[in-house]
Amino acid sequence: MKLDDRKFLTATEKEILEGQVTDVYFQHTLQILKAKGLENVIVHAEISANSLPDGYRWAVLCGLREVVNLLEGRKLTFRAYPEGSIFKTHDENGHLIPIAVVEGPYSEFCILETPLLGLMCQASGVATKAARIKKLAGDKIVASFGIRRMHPAIAPMISYAAFIGGCDFESCVLSANLLGETPRGTMPHSLLIIFKALTGKEENGWKAFDEVIDPSVKRICLCDTFEDERFSALKAAKTLGKKLFAVRFDTPKSRRGSMREIIKETLWELKVAGYDHVGIFVSGGVNEETVKELRDLVIGFGVGTSISNAPTIDFAMDITAVKVNGKWIPISKRGKLPGIKKVYRCNECLADIVVPADEKPPKCPYCNMEMTEAHVTYIENGKKIAEIPSPQEIRRKVLENIRKVPL
Repeated sequence: MKLDDRKFLTATEKEILEGQVTDVYFQHTLQILKAKGLENVIVHAEISANSLPDGYRWAVLCGLREVVNLLEGRKLTFRAYPEGSIFKTHDENGHLIPIAVVEGPYSEFCILETPLLGLMCQASGVATKAARIKKLAGDKIVASFGIRRMHPAIAPMISYAAFIGGCDFESCVLSANLLGETPRGTMPHSLLIIFKALTGKEENGWKAFDEVIDPSVKRICLCDTFEDERFSALKAAKTLGKKLFAVRFDTPKSRRGSMREIIKETLWELKVAGYDHVGIFVSGGVNEETVKELRDLVIGFGVGTSISNAPTIDFAMDITAVKVNGKWIPISKRGKLPGIKKVYRCNECLADIVVPADEKPPKCPYCNMEMTEAHVTYIENGKKIAEIPSPQEIRRKVLENIRKVPL
């Protein structure tokens, strides 16, 4: 096997499922267990995150759809918070929260720890950043524009995570189709450059878009290619009239000053000219600070790298109990609480409490309501027994829950 044998440097589904995408010390561990006749030793392993990036108070769990596919058919049980759950690293008593657990012969999932964590860490990071930006944006559009910054093989994963995190639409054709959504976007600078070069007028590019593209696609004209955004926006409004939904500025960090002031000037110019139906959509380097600065003026944001290259959630997997002679023995490395636990959640305020597995369900320390088990059993003895909801249903739940938590 050589690099030149592949057009793209990606692992196949078969290689991932077989455990080839693993760290070599897991292969060594499996080899030792088999050599010593210990391949049937049953363990209880927890997946948790000690901290979150940049001081986040919470994160959005994502990646379980693929984790279930990875583990299905192996002699193990897998339980976790539901896909799209808002979670914290520690419970109300300061105990580290097991976000998911795997139980079974260690040899069944030893070499799958690396891909399992990878499936959860990156997707949860993307979903979390999307949720944070959507919470800041409120009812303004948040579009996922970031796949061009990442390897194309993982575009569907990035788009899925961004969508369930709260993004309103997706620009990637394949990703949107897989999600059951319609891909949506605006127009690139290249279109306007070509029409300007051939006809001398960028507005001919806007006209061509309107003439060719299905009327169901909103007319959003890119207005920063050749001249001052304000003048270009007015020209676009005169060109398309009532059909123009918005103009896009792809330069939040403008070459000539404050983008906020440029937008205010543009909105004034459009209003006095009779085009106050035209909104402004911004993209290019949009992040949380951009959204906070401009959300009261614009109709939406195209967010790229900030979401697609979001910091990962650093999950880790740790054994906390080993079955010896039919009895669970609590044991863990330093810094981890040994034993089998249950996590209970208050569905009103999203408070979590971790207790030993044999304790009764606690009441919420804030609402005094009965708490329910946070984990769903997705796989039992190798068989999938619970389905992941549709992306649309997960997204709806995420949007509902991020209203309950502060940034």
